Amino acid sequence: MIKVSPRHADNTIYAKTIDAGDYWMHVVEQGQTLRILDLEGNQAADTLFYNAHDVVERYSAIDTIREQRNVYLTAGSDLISNHGNVLLEIIADTCGRHDTLGGACATESNTVRYALEKKCMHACRDSWLLAVAEYPEFDMNKRDITHNINFFMNVPVTEEGGLTFEDGISDAGKYVELTAKMDVIALVSNCPQLNNPCNAYNPTPIEVLIWDQ
Repeated sequence: MIKVSPRHADNTIYAKTIDAGDYWMHVVEQGQTLRILDLEGNQAADTLFYNAHDVVERYSAIDTIREQRNVYLTAGSDLISNHGNVLLEIIADTCGRHDTLGGACATESNTVRYALEKKCMHACRDSWLLAVAEYPEFDMNKRDITHNINFFMNVPVTEEGGLTFEDGISDAGKYVELTAKMDVIALVSNCPQLNNPCNAYNPTPIEVLIWDQ
């Protein structure tokens, strides 16, 4: 569902550009609103969310899909934790839908899906592991890398129940906004994938912005 935000970038409390292949880890406090902005279009932002006070509680694709009765996320969707609590609510979306099934690229999946020589290419799981190593104050490790959301990514479900990776449906300037229902850690990998059309084979920057409300 398309829903435009009333917020303006000139009154944010925080803004940062994340280059393609880079990562971002930050606490979004309860009541604050996070915007993830696709600056140039057709980019994928692989994102994880955690309870900032207990990272054992984190976004669960299984619980979110079951409660929403939908495999895609958009304005009005609640992101549910593995404890059954609402982490964030999507309150605005100019893209229309976001994937919660396709998972994140890894060196192993690059090898299996594409070719042996693709193993050494950078991947989202690498970015997340670099992030948790850089921010030890969150007390996280690779065991905490679980279900993720692929904002802006187009992963249609086939009639047979399979998944395909297709050209993105986002465009330059499109965004998704989420309001935190508790203090959450947001962990974003701006996907570096060059082997499937999720980034139009040309990864580009995204921007994250935060408002107090």
